[in-house]
Amino acid sequence: MHTFGSVEALAQVSLAAVVGGVVGVHVVLRRLPFLVMGLTHATFPGLVIAGLVGVNPMVGALVFGLVVVTIIVGLRATDQVESSSAIGVVLAAGFALGVVLVSASDGFARDVSAYLVGSVATVSPTDVAITAAVAVAVLGLVGLFHKELVLGAFDSGALAALGYPVLALELVLMVGIEVTVVTALPVMGTILCLSLLVAPAAAARQWTDDLALTMVLAAALGVTAGAVGLAVSVAAHTAAGATVALVAAVLFALSALARSVQSPRS
Repeated sequence: MHTFGSVEALAQVSLAAVVGGVVGVHVVLRRLPFLVMGLTHATFPGLVIAGLVGVNPMVGALVFGLVVVTIIVGLRATDQVESSSAIGVVLAAGFALGVVLVSASDGFARDVSAYLVGSVATVSPTDVAITAAVAVAVLGLVGLFHKELVLGAFDSGALAALGYPVLALELVLMVGIEVTVVTALPVMGTILCLSLLVAPAAAARQWTDDLALTMVLAAALGVTAGAVGLAVSVAAHTAAGATVALVAAVLFALSALARSVQSPRS
């Protein structure tokens, strides 16, 4: 289905896996996988719009995604509507907008699969450069607010009581998640990029309760899933993004099995 001889593809998925591992720990701690899944789908229109106007798809996804994130954080903060329902409507509408744009654009539908499930062939040096830059920014941002983000994950009430700006910190985290999603798009696509955020972090949590070590291990497991998945996809002639996602799932399953063997329930 594709030819993998690309250093760019390996660099792209490795960078995305490192950032995804670190940010994914916060996603797992806050139990946000389903919200993130919706967010990945809502990013789709940004890719489509970028493709239609001829700019880098990652840029379009990032700009549109940040708009969606701002709306979501605003909805979560309001008491005027039931936030989870409103967020579901926004995320579904975002994906629907992308589908409408595709259906209204002659000759564009054939490129949709690359946006949905990724394509190694589409990874460019520009994508890698953008990813490297945003990776540094996201890791720096998460590191800067690490203590506050962790406290908010376990006790948001205490965070507010201590005088921290809870809404601003939630926006910081959601922006970090959105940017991480965008870094994984070229290889994983909008549907599968969730796997690099959740599976390595969830697997790492099976081995240790130390958060700093969990983040390091999650990043390492993500890079392993990316490298092994790309290699297997070449040998088996399978879709790269899907193969990476399956390898990540296997790593989680093995980690969960190892934990159950080490600590059997009474």
